[in-house]
Amino acid sequence: MIVGGGHNGLVAAAYLARAGRSVLVLERLGHTGGAAVSTRPFAGVDARLSRYSYLVSLLPKKIVRDLGLDFRIRARTISSYTPVERDGRPTGLLVGGGERRTREAFARLTGSDREYEAWQRFYGMTGRVAERVFPTLTEPLPTRDELRRRIDDEEAWRTLFEEPIGTAVEDRFADDLVRGVVLTDALIGTFADAHDPSLAQNRCFLYHVIGGGTGAWDVPVGGMGALTDALATAARDAGTAIATGHEAVRIDTDGQTAEITYRTADGEGVVAARHVLVGASPQALAELTGDTPPTPAEGAQLKVNMLLKRLPRLRDSSVDPREAFSGTFHIAEGYQELAAAHAQAASGQLPAAPPSEIYCHSLTDPTILGPDLVDRGYQTLTLFGLHTPARLFERDNDAVREELLKSTLAQLDAHLAEPLADCLATDEDGRPCIEAKTPLDLERDLRLPGGNIFHRELSWPYAQDGTGRWGVETRHANVLLCGAGAVRGGGVSGVPGHNAAMAVLEATGR
Repeated sequence: MIVGGGHNGLVAAAYLARAGRSVLVLERLGHTGGAAVSTRPFAGVDARLSRYSYLVSLLPKKIVRDLGLDFRIRARTISSYTPVERDGRPTGLLVGGGERRTREAFARLTGSDREYEAWQRFYGMTGRVAERVFPTLTEPLPTRDELRRRIDDEEAWRTLFEEPIGTAVEDRFADDLVRGVVLTDALIGTFADAHDPSLAQNRCFLYHVIGGGTGAWDVPVGGMGALTDALATAARDAGTAIATGHEAVRIDTDGQTAEITYRTADGEGVVAARHVLVGASPQALAELTGDTPPTPAEGAQLKVNMLLKRLPRLRDSSVDPREAFSGTFHIAEGYQELAAAHAQAASGQLPAAPPSEIYCHSLTDPTILGPDLVDRGYQTLTLFGLHTPARLFERDNDAVREELLKSTLAQLDAHLAEPLADCLATDEDGRPCIEAKTPLDLERDLRLPGGNIFHRELSWPYAQDGTGRWGVETRHANVLLCGAGAVRGGGVSGVPGHNAAMAVLEATGR
């Protein structure tokens, strides 16, 4: 029995059904996919957007191969562009398009090759760590010492696993903008300072630089829903039964067998299973089993989806908007700007200059737009805002959302040669094609505790007390956690689903 038809639950279902097990997936919503879905959010507009999660890095090719998924990704030729004004003129840092262009961009911004060479050394180090750590995600959990030996680089271990990432950023880079671009990977959905002693920012950074053994973030062809549609097909083809509109409400287990009570529009029912894999949050798991739920980890992001009639022109005319927006477009993410935004949010205020990053999916994959929109030059924009913890929205979610959206877009407009509002498309009712989601919206719509996109704080990818052999075990022998809240969960990876399936098969001698 799989509770939850998100991408991890579907991965687990497909593996177990292919191994000959009888598998039933219960999904509360009327469709599978969870947060990894593509939808048409704007009335009468043929644009299929990745509404919540939107890029792929942590999905192992092994899972795609093992399950025979009809799913493709495309690489982005530009890694990032970060606009800034210096000496009264608009400029910026373009990373990508070849080593020569990137080196020249660093030199134009900083006046020398020093920062580029430091960049090369730093990401050379993280690349070596990625090559060693990423393959372990689909293996039984290594111990801390085993992972340290596998990395075999004491400087890298100290930098990523022991010292706050802010120390490494400040020691290696001098330019404030370059420092900020590096730090952003430590803050995606994670409300932390660069020097937070908890090292929550380090764990976030690690998962953002190890994907695929390279750290590359790629575009899902057809949108994120193409992945979960392929997973649902693979699970069904292997014999899995998927029941949407079925909400699991209780799990009773003696450690050998379990009974799952579920609710539908027509009433309640009960089904028995040998093993139950829960693809929901640790809080939902506790509620289902009657255990004490852990304290939710607070979400801290603003997600904005937009459809444009055209890409806006930039004040920095040396950069083609099609390049600038095809990678990650950083806004108000200088190192000091990030620190100021965190301090303001920690004191209970909205950041005066909200940091965010933006990218245009349709530049890399125009198939998400209808042919007519493509012909007319329409483009999508996805914005992900940082340092906006759920607590800021509790007094009035709707009002604060609008206030934050307005100030976030104003930060973008400061680097544009024309207002973004002039470029927004409209739906069939004449409304601008823009929607924003706060942590509280995600908690309501997707049942993410605290609106945290990782279900809880990210974990180190090694065994600690109580984590079990695969990082999916619970105190109930036949109930496993296969969602993002498992050890090595978070992001669109399928790793917890794979690992939960392996734990079941291993326990049953398969």
